[in-house]
Amino acid sequence: MGDIRQSLLPRDVLSAAKELLYHLDIYICNLVQSGRQPPQVDSKTLELVEEFILHAPKDRNTPARRMSALQELQLLEIMCSCFQEQSRDAVRQLMFAALFNLQGNQADESRMALLGKLVSMAIAVGRVPILECAATWLQRTHRVYCVRLAQVLVDDYCSMVPGSVPTLQNIHSASPRFCCQFITAVTTLYDFTSEELTPPLELLQMIVSWIQDDPHLVLITFLNSPISGSQPITSLDVTPLGGLVRWCIKAPLVYRRDKKQALTNGSSENEPEVGPLFSALHLSVLQVLMLLPNILNEKGLFGRLALLQMESLAALTSDLSRLLDQADKHTHTSSADTLALSQLALDRLAQALQVAMASGALLCSRGNSVEKWCRECLYIVVLLQLVLSGPVMYYNNIHTSPLAYSPHAAHSPIAPHPTLPALPTHRAHTPHAPLAPHPSSHPQYPAQPFMTGMPFPFRPSH
Repeated sequence: MGDIRQSLLPRDVLSAAKELLYHLDIYICNLVQSGRQPPQVDSKTLELVEEFILHAPKDRNTPARRMSALQELQLLEIMCSCFQEQSRDAVRQLMFAALFNLQGNQADESRMALLGKLVSMAIAVGRVPILECAATWLQRTHRVYCVRLAQVLVDDYCSMVPGSVPTLQNIHSASPRFCCQFITAVTTLYDFTSEELTPPLELLQMIVSWIQDDPHLVLITFLNSPISGSQPITSLDVTPLGGLVRWCIKAPLVYRRDKKQALTNGSSENEPEVGPLFSALHLSVLQVLMLLPNILNEKGLFGRLALLQMESLAALTSDLSRLLDQADKHTHTSSADTLALSQLALDRLAQALQVAMASGALLCSRGNSVEKWCRECLYIVVLLQLVLSGPVMYYNNIHTSPLAYSPHAAHSPIAPHPTLPALPTHRAHTPHAPLAPHPSSHPQYPAQPFMTGMPFPFRPSH
């Protein structure tokens, strides 16, 4: 296609871009029909895309071509029509890759800007072929760029345009595959490390409703894609389960709405809205995990593929420990509320670990270091629960179940020493003063019953 450059140079920017898209479609159709495996677009064609569609200058001496806002909108409409009219999925996917696969050069910023606008328009006008291509792009691209695209979509539909949330919500029925990848991207983006990285309430409500309506939604990418051991570590997870687990566990301690620190200043005005949402999400995640044994067995992957990564769970446990420490330091008048929320976070961690281990989502084997970490983690959860409940008991054997009474039970008072009888040949001794009775119990270690709040009580075996 390198020979058409001279014919494109005299044209205006919109006409040149439209002409190049036409020739690109023909070129890729011929490439697919040739049977070459794998079909690959040559570098000269990619350079034309960068020059006439992304408007990256070919060299420093050439001024960059710019489109007006109206021309850019017209280009997006042309691209939507181009993908909609192309009936062959292989051609659409290869064309999308030629336009938007990152090349590691200065044109990548223009790629990301155009991609965000194109996918946002495709959601608005229901262009399913573009959403399907975007889902593939999200599977294969570095997660840094995936979360950038997710941020653009959230800003467009949850922040900038009031009342546009139902439009975004329709992607569940329009393209479940894109919807699954979108959930994975937003759970990676919003990791609760700051107020800005806390998901908006509208987005949370949308995701909860999607998963409640169709629990299999979060597994669509996993079910419909070949799983290879060479998946790049920099790409998004194959399912959003890890991100959803992180949301459910950290939310009780860090979720804020409208940048109000509602849970640390004693106010719980947002709890009726947010609390049940995260509870429903946690239940849905556990239900999805319980579906996995049959699915993994059918695919021959039970015990061979971990859908929850140990590294992310270790990081989550570390974050939770830090959050619990912060909650304890900042607790003043709302100590009861804070303890209840801390207890809730710990319960969810224990439940998620227990169900993930049982369902095969987290790979463990007897004596495996992964299993050892999980057992230690669950045991730490029990200890943290006891610490949060108040002063704890000491046990002679730390692996013995706590009893419902204190080992420092009240001792019987020591009887006073009897008076020695006077000896006939010696002077009689003065009687000893009676010893003070032992206190009935140690006030700093009051009796503490074993907590029964954990749905999955766990004790390591050795």
